[in-house]
Amino acid sequence: MKGYIGRRLLAVLPVLFGITFLSFLMMRLAGSDAVTEMYSNAGAAVSQEVIDAARANLGLDKPFLTQYFSWLAGLLTGDMGVSHVSGRDVFDTFLSKLPATLLLTLLSIALTVVVSLPLGLVSAVAVSRSRTDRRPRWRRLYAAVDYAVRFVSFIGNSLPNFFVALLLMNLFALRLGWFPVIARGVTIGGAVMPALTLAIAMSAKYLRQVRAAILDELTKDYVTGALARGVRERVILTGSVLRSSMLTLVTLLALSIGSLLGGTAIIESIFLWDGVGKLAVDAITMRDYPVIQAYVVWMAVIYAAVNLVTDLLYLVLDPRIRLGVEPE
Repeated sequence: MKGYIGRRLLAVLPVLFGITFLSFLMMRLAGSDAVTEMYSNAGAAVSQEVIDAARANLGLDKPFLTQYFSWLAGLLTGDMGVSHVSGRDVFDTFLSKLPATLLLTLLSIALTVVVSLPLGLVSAVAVSRSRTDRRPRWRRLYAAVDYAVRFVSFIGNSLPNFFVALLLMNLFALRLGWFPVIARGVTIGGAVMPALTLAIAMSAKYLRQVRAAILDELTKDYVTGALARGVRERVILTGSVLRSSMLTLVTLLALSIGSLLGGTAIIESIFLWDGVGKLAVDAITMRDYPVIQAYVVWMAVIYAAVNLVTDLLYLVLDPRIRLGVEPE
């Protein structure tokens, strides 16, 4: 286990450096920088000498490789630089946005699991029983339950996030007054609507995946054998089927956790949720290179860590999986 973790970490390092270099290169190829954007937004006529002096003060007049290796040396020593726009330390600025992003991520994932897992299980069991039950009335009832769950999933997949956000805002904030229209600080009350918006889309997608995974498990021989031995269906579902099906859900959640921890720019902008995603959008708009690079590093590290944890969870959920060894 320790050797595997070590090999994975060593394999990740070149990827991280490659990502930072490519992102650094693409930002420079954009043909603009923080100084140009700042004076353009100000609408004031500034001489080229003033612009050149400001760029030299920020080190933007140096060659590309010199800028990159200077930034990389600072990163390796724990210094991410200073924002070109606000003048604040990038690391401190980034840390100040993380609590909001972490809270939104936890709530979104919790709501997704609470919705998608039970509904996916109900739908799969309904399909299984509709195939085996010989009573026509009950077969129609089970089919109707599965159809209703799949219809809800279809609606959830069809609605774009921004439209769901506006609907929730109109219902829960304007009509019912349960939550604020715009988040006031990092509070659970302010995070409910953006988290629910994200959870609706994710639940609709994961519900079908969970349903398909459980249906596949229910057709396997060990389920048939357990039922023939008189084992209760509830025990089989909770003890074996759900555990085997969790591999699918863990894989999906791992991808979602990575994207959520990276911030969801559209939702954060709609609800003015002051998280990492909104910070990244503002930095990209202003060509604030140090903040953008900090965001890129954060995203790369998060996805590498999430993938590593997911692989380790596979071993816990399914002991048959052996890294580097073919299953017997």
